[in-house]
Amino acid sequence: MKIIILGAGQVGGTLAEHLAREENDITVVDTNADKLRELHTRLDIRTVVGAGSYPTTLREAGGEDADMLIAVTNTDEINMIACQVAHTLFRTPTKIARVRTTAYLTRKGLFAHEAIPIDVLISPEQVVTDHVRRLIEHPGALQVLEFAGGLLQLVAVKAFYGGPLVGQNLGFLRRHMPNVDTRVAAIYRRNRPIIPRGDTVIEADDEVFFLAARRDIRAVMSELRRLDRTFRRVVIAGGGNIGERLAEHLEHNHQVKIIEHSLKRCTQLSERLDRTVVLHGGATSKRLLEEENIEDCDIFCALTNDDEVNIMSSLLAKRLGAKKVLTLINNAAYVDLVQGGEIDIAISPQQATIGSLLTHVRRGDIVNVHSLRRGAAEAIEAIAHGDANSSRVVGSSIGEIDLPEGTTIGAVVRGRKVLIARRDVVIESGDHVILFVIDKRRIRDVERLFQVGLSFF
Repeated sequence: MKIIILGAGQVGGTLAEHLAREENDITVVDTNADKLRELHTRLDIRTVVGAGSYPTTLREAGGEDADMLIAVTNTDEINMIACQVAHTLFRTPTKIARVRTTAYLTRKGLFAHEAIPIDVLISPEQVVTDHVRRLIEHPGALQVLEFAGGLLQLVAVKAFYGGPLVGQNLGFLRRHMPNVDTRVAAIYRRNRPIIPRGDTVIEADDEVFFLAARRDIRAVMSELRRLDRTFRRVVIAGGGNIGERLAEHLEHNHQVKIIEHSLKRCTQLSERLDRTVVLHGGATSKRLLEEENIEDCDIFCALTNDDEVNIMSSLLAKRLGAKKVLTLINNAAYVDLVQGGEIDIAISPQQATIGSLLTHVRRGDIVNVHSLRRGAAEAIEAIAHGDANSSRVVGSSIGEIDLPEGTTIGAVVRGRKVLIARRDVVIESGDHVILFVIDKRRIRDVERLFQVGLSFF
C-alpha cells in the first residue's frame, strides 16, 4: 500500500516503523527536518518537509495516487484539514485522523462524508483510558485486550511462585479446570517467545498470554498467580484528558483521588467530576502523598504528560506503601527498563494507539489488531468470508489450515458463542477468528489467508 503519514512524532514514527517492516510504500511528512532525518536514517521510507495540510505538500508526498492518508500531527485542525484537502483534490480512498478535542468528537455529523470526510477517527486519550480501565478491572494483569465486542479477552499475566500451574504442563490446566475453556496463546520467557504445546511447562516469571471468555478470566488468572484483591482506592497523578476520563469512569464504583499541579485545572475537574476528590499539588511531593495516606491506596496511576514525573512519583508512591503502581511512559525505550521492578505496569501510549491504526491498514477483513510486547507480536481478529472454493480457511478444520510459522489460532467467535481453538473446529463463513502472530514478518501471509478468491464474486 502507498501510505502518507502526517506527523513524525512518537505515534507517527512508531507507525512508520511498523509499516515499513511490512514492505509498504511509506512517506512521512513533518515540519521538523531533524525528526525526518532521524527516521530516514533508520527506515526505508520517503520524507517530505512541509505543512501536512498544504495541497502542495500533499502532492509532493504522492497524494495523487496514495491509498491511505494517516494524519497524526499534534494539531487536530491540521489533521482534519489535511483529510479534507486529500478528499477534495485527490479522492484519497482512506483517510484516518487523530482528533483529541472532545468538542469535536461529541458533535454528531461533523465527520460525515459530506462534511469533514474522515473515514476513521483515532482518539489516543480514549484508547489509553480504556486500556488503563481494563487493567484496573483485572488486578494482576499486565495487558487486557478485547475481541468480538468484549465476548472474548486476551490477558497477559506474569506467573508467580506458588501459582497452581507453575511447574505443570499446559495439558494439566485443561484437566484441572474441566469446566473452563481457555487456551494459552503464547508464552514469553526471558523476553523470548515460546509456542505453547500440551507438554510446555510453565515456569515462574513467564509472561503468559491466554484467551478465555470474559466470564472465565479471573478463574484462569487464579491458576497462574495469586489473585490480587479487587482495587477500590485509586489515586491518579495528572488531571489531563486521560486522568479526567479515567476518574469519570471509576468514581461511581471506586474511591478516586486526582493530584493536579495546576490550580485552574483543579477547579475545572472539581466542577466536572461528581465524587472524585481533587487535590492541588505535585505528584512527587512526599508530604502530600503521606498526608493522603498513600499506603492505603490499592493502585497509583501516574498519567501526567511528563515521563520523569510519572516514573519518580510512581517510585515514591511504591516506597511509601502503595500496593500497585501503573505508569504512563511516552518514551518507548523506558518501558522495558522500568516494568517489573518497583513499577508494576508501564504503559506506552503509542503502542496502545498503534493497534487502532493497524486495524485499518491490514488487508482482508481485519476488525481488530492489538500490538503486543512493544510491537514484537500481534493479536489479530479476522472475519472469514466465502466458501470452501474461494477461501483458504472456510470449510477447513483448524488442524488442516496451513498457518504461517509462529502463528496460532486461539479462538473462534460464532455469533455470541466463543469456541476456544481445537484441531477439529471447522471454520464457517462469518466466523471471527483470533490469531496470535509472534513473527511480524508473517503478517502478510496471515492476511492472505483471509482474502477471498475471485470465485466468491
